[in-house]
Amino acid sequence: MITYELCLLLRVMPKKELAATLKRTATAIFDKSGFIRKIENLGTRDMPYKTSSHGVVYNKASYFLIEMNVPPSTVEELKEEYSRDVDIIRRRVYKKIPPSEAECTLHEEMLPAPYRKDVQELIASSKKLQKPRFSYNSGLDYYPFQK
Repeated sequence: MITYELCLLLRVMPKKELAATLKRTATAIFDKSGFIRKIENLGTRDMPYKTSSHGVVYNKASYFLIEMNVPPSTVEELKEEYSRDVDIIRRRVYKKIPPSEAECTLHEEMLPAPYRKDVQELIASSKKLQKPRFSYNSGLDYYPFQK
């Protein structure tokens, strides 16, 4: 199964109601034969702009991030189910991309510029791009251009 991130903006409500809403969203994932890897509470804060949902305008929201594994065929069903929930202001599902592994080159970056491998390659490539000089041995007795 593919790993997805579900970003939820929930309306501001007491802890018991908030827990009940999160339980509903988690149950919907479990019913679609998925499982939850992580639930992260990002806190309650002002929204960047006013958002209208289910006939009410919201300025503040509780932000949650749920990392889950579900079959790709059920993602649209989950979105539809969450769109009907009155407590959810906004929901977005993103496919989680695993971070690429990068090789640490700090020891190379700490060297002075002339000793770095990439700088030496740049210098070598610039020497190749220099214009060729005019050869006076062109077979002509004179220089065809004015000096």
